[in-house]
Amino acid sequence: MISRIATASLGLVLVGSSVFAQSIADAKKAIDAEQYQKAKSMLKNLTATQADKDENFFYLGWVYLKQDYADSAKAAFTKGIAVNAKSALNYAGLGAVARLDKDNAGATNNFNQAITLAGKNSKPYQYVGEAYLLPLTPEAKVTPADANAAIAVLQKGKTVNAKDAELLITLGNAYRSQLKSNEAYQAYSDASTIDPKNPAAKVATGVLWKFANNFEDSEKQFQDALAIDPNYGPAYREWAETDLRWSLNDPKMASVKIKAATDEYKKYLSLTDLSLESRMRYADFLILSGDYKTLQTEVSTLSQAANTNPRVYRYLGYAAYENKDYPAGLTALNTWFQKADPKRIIPRDYLYLGRLQIASGQDSSGINTLRKALELDTTQADVYGEIAKSLYAQKKYAEAGDAYKVFIAKSRTATLNDYLKEGVSYFYAFREQYFSTATPKPVADTTLLIKADTAFSYIQHKAAAPIATVALYQARANDFREPSRNTTLGYAKPYYEQYIQLVTAKQPVADADKIFLGEAYAYLGTYYEFKEKDDAKAGENFTKARENDPTNKQAVAYFARKGGASKSK
Repeated sequence: MISRIATASLGLVLVGSSVFAQSIADAKKAIDAEQYQKAKSMLKNLTATQADKDENFFYLGWVYLKQDYADSAKAAFTKGIAVNAKSALNYAGLGAVARLDKDNAGATNNFNQAITLAGKNSKPYQYVGEAYLLPLTPEAKVTPADANAAIAVLQKGKTVNAKDAELLITLGNAYRSQLKSNEAYQAYSDASTIDPKNPAAKVATGVLWKFANNFEDSEKQFQDALAIDPNYGPAYREWAETDLRWSLNDPKMASVKIKAATDEYKKYLSLTDLSLESRMRYADFLILSGDYKTLQTEVSTLSQAANTNPRVYRYLGYAAYENKDYPAGLTALNTWFQKADPKRIIPRDYLYLGRLQIASGQDSSGINTLRKALELDTTQADVYGEIAKSLYAQKKYAEAGDAYKVFIAKSRTATLNDYLKEGVSYFYAFREQYFSTATPKPVADTTLLIKADTAFSYIQHKAAAPIATVALYQARANDFREPSRNTTLGYAKPYYEQYIQLVTAKQPVADADKIFLGEAYAYLGTYYEFKEKDDAKAGENFTKARENDPTNKQAVAYFARKGGASKSK
């Protein structure tokens, strides 16, 4: 099979354009097979030799649209209308461009014109439906409103021509985008019945089974498509993406299926024209598979090509960040922002740019960029955690605490450790205000202590067992609640006692914990000396404080006051 594929691919490269079949049918077949360069070559020739046929201009524009060249697509559709002012297909094309440009009014007007002019031709209905399904988000999700609009126009097209297999496949795709599997399956089955030799219907059914995690039946559909046409590249591409999903859902099959997916994607590439666009789709696959090393190598090569698509720099920025090559990533994404049409910038671009800026020491810029990402896509709740981490590193503790609080409220991945980070952030924010040497000296905000204690208390309530570190911070926060640092009412006492109990329960005590034990015992010593007036217990606790931390200032001061009495034996 591999040798046959290689031979077929080589043939496509070597055959001169003069012998390409000069027909719309062959050009459409090349488009369906994702051989866009071949299709474009055919269609450019057809627009020159048959310049009076508006259909030639439409399919040329549609290829440009598939390749993400909206301006070139619009120019082709406009020429098609110049040839035939009543060209329904080219109005459908202009509507698609307007929709990608987020010009809803323009899209609606052009779609309505296309349907008005369609007459008994179902193709304008099909392409208006396809236009509604074009991806507008990085996740390529179709909104329910767009899917319903596509279904409505495709159902009308079906009444015009119930035997249009391509329209039925598009209808199935619209249903599938909304997880309406039964309706999608029926549309694909009807398409296969009408045109048994259409591999696209089999592939579409395979994709439907993929999203149902029915991987065995999915593979059978791809095999059936390749039995119809062994050189049908999209079958290998979808097979590769199915095997990738299989690997993620079944750890036992992971290594086998990832290798199979890679091999299948290479077959797909060999069956296309290895154009920039097909290689960029391979880049999408590499992102899905998490193979950022291969991705960086691939897109680094593409970025050096003349007249490369600026989108290459997006991929290069993503890959370089994941590979910790921050200088290259920052340069690449800055280039993408400079070269890209502003309408092509997506929230994920801001997300990666912000991460790269933070990783490059540009924390303030990075935080602002991450906030821009959140402004554009509020579902990315985990970004609040990244913002909080950066704010904490900059010692902007109050802002960090607020960011952790929002992250916890919005994210599904928050853990008790995030509550600890929230509490510690608020605690440090208060302490920073309390010890401030600024003039005038700020009044420390005690609500920060309340926020900190609330976070700490939540952890102790939810944890399987009390946590020593949390008890220590609870003690510190409550110690700051004292009316004066020179007196003690015992607010922190139960927490320091709990900390001592938890740490000393495991013997021997870790050296790293001894300085904190010294802190806890010194607090208790102070409490018993000044609040309880119990010299015996005060001396006992200060002795333990000194044993654990000979440098503890409170213990040193106590024994200085006592003239060295109560020294540890």
